[in-house]
Amino acid sequence: MERIKVIHDTVGGTLTVWFGNPADEFVCEETNEEVVLMKDRSGRTIGLEILHYKPVNPEGELAVEAVVRVGS
Repeated sequence: MERIKVIHDTVGGTLTVWFGNPADEFVCEETNEEVVLMKDRSGRTIGLEILHYKPVNPEGELAVEAVVRVGS
């Protein structure tokens, strides 16, 4: 089963989502929307980081919802 890792850095104000192995990171690309894409050696995106992230919840809690769709 694939694992997704979500990291909320409250000090740095970032939200990082890994859907690949972080150890495979080879290069990063920043988009115009203040999102950084982390890629492996083959150019496949294995993670992303949202800059200047502030949670909607005033307590700073992060809720994650998982939706799995099976089929075509």
